[in-house]
Amino acid sequence: MAKGYELHQARMMALQGMGKDLARRAKSRCEITGAAGVPLWPYEVPPVAADPDIDRTILISESCHEMLEHPERLRGREWQCLAETVWSDLPAAQVTAWRMLRELAKREDWAREALDGVFLDPGIEDWAKSDIT
Repeated sequence: MAKGYELHQARMMALQGMGKDLARRAKSRCEITGAAGVPLWPYEVPPVAADPDIDRTILISESCHEMLEHPERLRGREWQCLAETVWSDLPAAQVTAWRMLRELAKREDWAREALDGVFLDPGIEDWAKSDIT
């Protein structure tokens, strides 16, 4: 048990070490919603690599983290920012937005319409779909 805890702590330290680079890249904004002036947290976009990778990590707000942890709670037009984020230059943000839109599309017409118009590069699409079971 202690070994698992130590590994987790080491991973958290590695993610914290990326903090300044992530904040600089994100301009201290949530890379999903664009929210500024809120606490931001690193989020590793699954599947998670053996070692933390800045290209597979995004900086997100607490509300985004909550929705990613509990996607069944995603509802409403307040997430329409995803229709723009899915076109981001950052693949990890594209993947996350696509996955969130896919979940929203189960309940929201606007999300279905947004998702219908999305084209992802094949590698990014494979990554996005890699969480589908």
